[in-house]
Amino acid sequence: MSNLLTDRNFWVQYWESKTDLSVPIPSNYLFHRQLAEIVKTHNVKTAIELGGFPGYYAVFLKKYLKLDVTLLDYFVHLPITQELLQTNGLATDDIKIIETDLFTYQTPTAYDLVLSCGLIEHFNDTADIINRHIAFLKPGGTLFITLPNFKAVNGWFQRKFDEDNYDKHNINSMDPAFLASICKDAGLQVVQSRYFGKFSVWLENENQRTASVRLLKKVIWWTGKLFTKVVPFDSKQLSPYIILEAKKV
Repeated sequence: MSNLLTDRNFWVQYWESKTDLSVPIPSNYLFHRQLAEIVKTHNVKTAIELGGFPGYYAVFLKKYLKLDVTLLDYFVHLPITQELLQTNGLATDDIKIIETDLFTYQTPTAYDLVLSCGLIEHFNDTADIINRHIAFLKPGGTLFITLPNFKAVNGWFQRKFDEDNYDKHNINSMDPAFLASICKDAGLQVVQSRYFGKFSVWLENENQRTASVRLLKKVIWWTGKLFTKVVPFDSKQLSPYIILEAKKV
């Protein structure tokens, strides 16, 4: 079985289905507190975002945290990334771009921070893809990985109303203890590996769904938000994300 649950054609079609990709990235972008704390605590100067096209987190790191940033992905459509940079007041050369296959690329550079947000769950061999992240890390560098938690309500919603998208994800990878064990086996010091966020559900290309599905999604979203406002804690059952942070010692 191939390690990859998607292929290049999938990602070409995925990004071509999107509109309005060049959006202003806000200072309170998702995971902004965690990233700002890592940069401050560990004096981070360089970072690489893996699998991050069109480069939202790369832009965030450059725009707000003033890092020397590289974006690496298997598929990069430069006009989209360049428009994103322009929208955010950045020059076209403010972020280095590497379009390559992560499974054949040998990095000549090590980085203070290696991150991916929504990448590792698209591979069957979770340990292998995490170790490919680690190969980019400097000694003392920080690994920061986020992924969706499809073992929660959002996963049920995805499986029920977007099974094709659900099947593109390795559900077994969505386990904080499992992710932590991979990092420990690789010799990293695990800082945190946990569920994150109070509640959310989403659908890809929601505007193409039936009115009844969009209405149900809205009802579930508001119900979950109200519940977690009363009972505000991260949990396997409700949290939409998982965070993994580890240091290379």
